[in-house]
Amino acid sequence: MNPLLCGLAANPALPPELVDRLIALAAAAPEPSGLSDPADFLAYMLVRHLSERADLSRAQVAALAALDEDTPAQLARDGHLGSADVDPAVWPIAALTLLDEGRGLPEWARRFAADPDPSLRRQLASCPGLPADVEDALAADADPEVAAELALRTTSAPVAARLARHPHAAVRQAVAANEAVPPAALAGLLTGHGLPPARSCLVCDCREIPFIHDPHCPDVDCDLPAGAACDGTHGSTVHSTWQGALANPATPPEAVAAFAEHPSVLLRWAVAEHPGLPAEVYARLAGDPVPGVRATVARNPGSGPEVSRVLATDPEVEVRRAVAHHPRIPFDVLERLAPTTRLGPEPLPRISAATPEELAEGAASAHPRLRMLVAHRHDLPPELRDRLAADPDASVAKAVAPHPGLSPERLRAMVARHGQQVLARVAANPDAPGDLLAELARHEPSVRRALREIAAHPNAAAEALLPCLAGGRSRVRAAAHPALPAAVVVGLLDDPDPEVVEAAAGNPSLPPAVMAQRVP
Repeated sequence: MNPLLCGLAANPALPPELVDRLIALAAAAPEPSGLSDPADFLAYMLVRHLSERADLSRAQVAALAALDEDTPAQLARDGHLGSADVDPAVWPIAALTLLDEGRGLPEWARRFAADPDPSLRRQLASCPGLPADVEDALAADADPEVAAELALRTTSAPVAARLARHPHAAVRQAVAANEAVPPAALAGLLTGHGLPPARSCLVCDCREIPFIHDPHCPDVDCDLPAGAACDGTHGSTVHSTWQGALANPATPPEAVAAFAEHPSVLLRWAVAEHPGLPAEVYARLAGDPVPGVRATVARNPGSGPEVSRVLATDPEVEVRRAVAHHPRIPFDVLERLAPTTRLGPEPLPRISAATPEELAEGAASAHPRLRMLVAHRHDLPPELRDRLAADPDASVAKAVAPHPGLSPERLRAMVARHGQQVLARVAANPDAPGDLLAELARHEPSVRRALREIAAHPNAAAEALLPCLAGGRSRVRAAAHPALPAAVVVGLLDDPDPEVVEAAAGNPSLPPAVMAQRVP
């Protein structure tokens, strides 16, 4: 198998008879020994690309399904196999895939709930919408990992409450993170009130206690996490259970607040994630000595403007950055933060929720960084968008450049004013016309990021794509572009870079006659 064949397998223009030939080629390939072998990996990718095709006939689906035990699941996931096509005794993973997507049959769930293979029962437990009797069976499963998977996934409050009382601590750890658990049961996981003590955990299941797992454990078969420990009270598992329950928004705030000054940093960190605490608890956490705890409470939607104002002057940049990502940060606080804190390129939640008046205020700010934050929002009113496109600061223009609706004249004016600083972002504009993309591709000096954007742009024509073949990632992208001349695409099939070869082979402009020549 080679990259060229993988590219052809994904090519939407590949004729049906060549799809048949590739399937036959995959069927004749030696049994893979593992994906670490490059040849085996390419064979795997060939089958995967073929399975993902939208134009497979029923005969082709059947031929692919017969290749190995994993492919039917891929075909089911991609919609080629339905419940009428799958026998759970023959293709259990495909049947479980359909159950996971809500397309399986209830009797399959009952069959797998009684299957002797615990890995199949675990996979079943992760499926949504299981019948009540199946959830009851899984909750009583002898394998705690099966019950734990159900504990994490179930949306049934009665089942979740029952699993919170499970005798195995690992099941309680899983249920602690499930928002379907009744609040009283979650509080009980923190306080112990109303719950019988757990009788076992994954540590004492396999080790003589007391035991503390060496973080540098030399046993290659050991799957206990670093720091796992048990002295009969299942210490590390209980600690992880507390973490999950403290961060769970369904846990009663009064039970969570009791841990706000716990000596464990991880537990205080989890408390700081909870969105429903009293204001005084968030105020206390805002003074925590650990920056990560302060940063977590700073971005917590439940903390109020007072916390934002306090932490906006924090000495740690990660904390100030977290304040800026609070969805309800006062706009004046954000205006003070913007000039002094690097906030990243993505639109901030507060900017995304800003009113038209606040956006206009931000766009008129004397601070370029606040104007830049507003410019990152790409649903601005046209007059505001155009004003920011004409901004004298390159960082503002760069932020607004990919905004849909900008006219070619405005895009050209941005390039004329700011040059290569905005080239890549202008090239990313979905409305950039082909002639502008060609101008950007010929720009001297060239900008690699701009070429990468041009190479994948749907409006790019041959004139813009040819300069993108100079090298780097833009060469791979351009090789796959359907507007690249067919003769050029054919020449790239022999490129020394296998990624370029695969991209060119997947290009729908590749002539069918050439495809036929290249399939053995």
